Amino acid sequence: QVQLVESGGGSVQAGGSLRLSCAVSGVTYSRYCMGWFRQAPGKEREGVAAVYSRGGTYYADSVKGRFAISQDNAKNTLYLQMNSLKPEDTAMYYCAADLTYCTMYAQSTVVAGILSAPRYNHWGQGTQVTVSS
Repeated sequence: QVQLVESGGGSVQAGGSLRLSCAVSGVTYSRYCMGWFRQAPGKEREGVAAVYSRGGTYYADSVKGRFAISQDNAKNTLYLQMNSLKPEDTAMYYCAADLTYCTMYAQSTVVAGILSAPRYNHWGQGTQVTVSS
């Protein structure tokens, strides 16, 4: 059974940093996609960053150069380092795993939609990030 548990959210001032962690268990596939998504009140859930097990990290344009996704396989943990935070980064942040689409299609197809939330079939409970101006 796949379980994803996020931590590390909090309140910071604009320009500050936070590091989110996602403890991952039950992922035994050699091919997978893992991602961070966020959802602000009244808005759709959007992809922030993702990593593909066959290589590559991917980011939304709004966070490129400020956020970094990484994983520590020894600790079974996915991270999201967030720097230069802006008030518009305020949202609930979710960790997610795609163990279906990501395992079925060629790399080019997988990567094309890697930040698409509907593809992900396992989700954590979320952690709140609030950035004040």
